[in-house]
Formats: sequence, C-alpha cells, structure tokens
Amino acid sequence: MVREERDGRDHGEERERPRRARRPSADARRPASEARRPASEARRSATTARSAARSAARELRDLTGHDPESITSVERHEDGWLVGVEVLETHRIPDSTDILAEYRVEVDGEGGLVSYHRARRYYRGRSEERT
Repeated sequence: MVREERDGRDHGEERERPRRARRPSADARRPASEARRPASEARRSATTARSAARSAARELRDLTGHDPESITSVERHEDGWLVGVEVLETHRIPDSTDILAEYRVEVDGEGGLVSYHRARRYYRGRSEERT
C-alpha cells in the first residue's frame, strides 16, 4: 500500500499500485523445438540456413546464368545444406508459359558448392506438369 500525496501534502488516502505483468523468459518465448537448445545456437542455425540459401542461389546463378526466383526448400544435412532453388530458364509471352526449373543445390557448412542438379522443369502456369 502506498499513501497518495497531492500538492506535497499527505492526505491519508491509501491505494494499491497496479502490478506489472511479468514477461516470459526468452526460453519460454522460443518454440518448443528450440527450447532444448541455447538461444545463441538457435540463432546461429537460422543464420546458417539463410547464408546457405544465399550461397546456393549465388553459386547456381554463376554456373547456369539463370537468376534465382525463389528458395523453395532448405534442409540441414550432416556436412552442410541441401537447398531447393527455383529459376526462370526461358521467358515467354505470356508469362504463364515461362519455363521454370527447380534445382537441388548442396552446399557445405561454409557455403561452398558441393553439387547441384536440375530436379524438374515446368511451365509457370502449370507447375504440376513436366516439360
């Protein structure tokens, strides 16, 4: 209880201070899958996946000359990452007839290219069909 003072004088009125809600700890805010790992390790893994995806897209562009459109998947493997990269192989008019391809790019733990191969090709408007 706190006595309320107005104009520098004590008027004898007592009131309770509102309590602040406690924020959950950093561990409580993390998803359950990351709760077992230290926060620094969880952040490092996310950064590593991001940098692996960027490295894979850059290496693929340098080798094939095709600009990456999107990253379709990132999977952690024993010695590195397997990254799915979608690229525009042939631009056509209308755009729905563009030919896209998904490449599977393997990079090591430091982002260096290990291997890549084209997994599939398809028309933009009909992604389920193979060309």
